[in-house]
Amino acid sequence: MTDTIDPTPVARRRKLARVTGSVGPLGIGVATLWLSVIVLLPLAALTATAFDEGISGFWDAVTAPVALASLRVTLFVSIIVALINVVMGTIIAWVLVRDEFPGKRIVNSMIDLPFALPTIVASIVLLSLYGPQSPIDIHLNATQPGLIVALAFVTLPFVVRSVQPVLMEVDREVEEAAASLGASNWTIFRSVVLPTLAPAVISGAGLAFARAIGEYGSVVLIGGNIPRVTQMTSQFIQQQIEIDRPTNAAAVSVALLAIAFVTLFVLRIFASRGQRREESSR
Repeated sequence: MTDTIDPTPVARRRKLARVTGSVGPLGIGVATLWLSVIVLLPLAALTATAFDEGISGFWDAVTAPVALASLRVTLFVSIIVALINVVMGTIIAWVLVRDEFPGKRIVNSMIDLPFALPTIVASIVLLSLYGPQSPIDIHLNATQPGLIVALAFVTLPFVVRSVQPVLMEVDREVEEAAASLGASNWTIFRSVVLPTLAPAVISGAGLAFARAIGEYGSVVLIGGNIPRVTQMTSQFIQQQIEIDRPTNAAAVSVALLAIAFVTLFVLRIFASRGQRREESSR
């Protein structure tokens, strides 16, 4: 009897390579180079500028009273907007998935409009609608509610588009079984649907929050840019550049980026844990 080499392991490895879509060292190198040019190098340059005057200069710029005030305003309105989007975005996603009505496709397409529309256009429209010459006699110009409305407009798609695909995959048979046992609609939603939607809702809210803290175009007109009242951090950064303080602008930008990065990092950890929990339950 002659010894033969079992080709199965080699065949399996080749099949696995085809299934996983491995691109090899060249693909990894191209991706790393592109990521470095587009993201890492600009961030490194920004960080270097922020520390031009040392750690003490960076700290003084970030903790300046006006800078802290803009950060407080930004975080406050962004949190409010994220909470509003959790409720309204989930309701809109539910209607788009579970209900049928005339013009549904048009409404579904309009959800993505803030992604395509220049945000400065949104600010102009909101100023025309809620500004000093408001045709409906609602004046939100230079107020925090005006900021909230503007940010809610540009961040709405994040929650809707995060919840919508998950809601499409929810097992309706479980809901029907709960209804047959006498559970109310609210009980079914709270006990059956909401636990499934929770990771997507939280992810969408986090993305909306991260987008809101860095938003500029939609708030530049309706916000009024009043220091300590309606001045967003993005507007404060622009102001520092205009008065020739690039180091201060860079320092506050790094602080804002750190907040956004921590938010996205926590979301990534949460999503990974949710995925592992879902896989273990199968």
